[in-house]
Amino acid sequence: MPDDAAVFLVNPELAVVQTVDFFTPVVDDPYLFGQIAAANSLSDVWAMGVDPVFALNIVAFPTRRLPLEELVRILRGGADKCAEAGVCILGGHSIEDPEPKYGLAVTGITHPDRILTKGGAKPGDVLVLTKPLGIGVITTALKNDQAPPDAVDRAVTVMAALNKTAADVMRAVGGVHACTDVTGFGLLGHLREMAAAGEVGAVMRAGAVPVIEAARDLAARGVAPGGTKRNRAFLEAFVSWDGEVGEAERVILCDAITSGGLLMAVAPEKADEMLTALRAAGVADAAAIGEVTAGPAGRIVVGR
Repeated sequence: MPDDAAVFLVNPELAVVQTVDFFTPVVDDPYLFGQIAAANSLSDVWAMGVDPVFALNIVAFPTRRLPLEELVRILRGGADKCAEAGVCILGGHSIEDPEPKYGLAVTGITHPDRILTKGGAKPGDVLVLTKPLGIGVITTALKNDQAPPDAVDRAVTVMAALNKTAADVMRAVGGVHACTDVTGFGLLGHLREMAAAGEVGAVMRAGAVPVIEAARDLAARGVAPGGTKRNRAFLEAFVSWDGEVGEAERVILCDAITSGGLLMAVAPEKADEMLTALRAAGVADAAAIGEVTAGPAGRIVVGR
């Protein structure tokens, strides 16, 4: 099953959950890049319903081409974000590389019965998303000097925000049958994984999905990363689109993003409580965006 992290069963009472993620800069500021990369790496453990406990740095950096102060700022950003999450960085490894890369190997521990997977969604579950979409479109526009500054600020805030609060609420409220985080495969790509793993289908309401507003205009102008375009092409075999869903919306629903939110399949009797608790905890963009259906397995219907 394509879950977000690996699980090693130590004994019937203890499981170790581990993941690794790193990537090239998505913003120009080294400190913000470090924060975003750390937040993104930690999310895979939270998506499994587990608290991360420690991490190791993974670094590639061109020491002969860029000043070491930039590397220091990347690492400081990652360290500060991990401190915010209550996670210790215990060391790591670095290599010389022509292009900077940064991320974390993250470890969590839990009771095996508390682990969430992608494959547990049940027909009737409500799909809840905790962060807005549009990040990939905006960061691509940034690379081409097309992004409004306020849109970039909003995207950075979203990417750097930890999924810890959402994960804490998810466990406290209960009733979550499956969970994943939304990253490079886009919302629809990760939902398709969840549906395929659980042998269920899904219905999504495009108009209910939270989106960073500037991304709509950028997508309508044809701005999209290569990963988003590849996602869109792949998903055509699995997604049925309502004719009222416009081209820009289709791009955003397939957008390859960095450090996105959690996507939960929540028991219908718990959905309202979950949304109320998330918003009360400061997860302001949390929204119910659709439902799990009986099938066909792995198929998604997107309506307006």
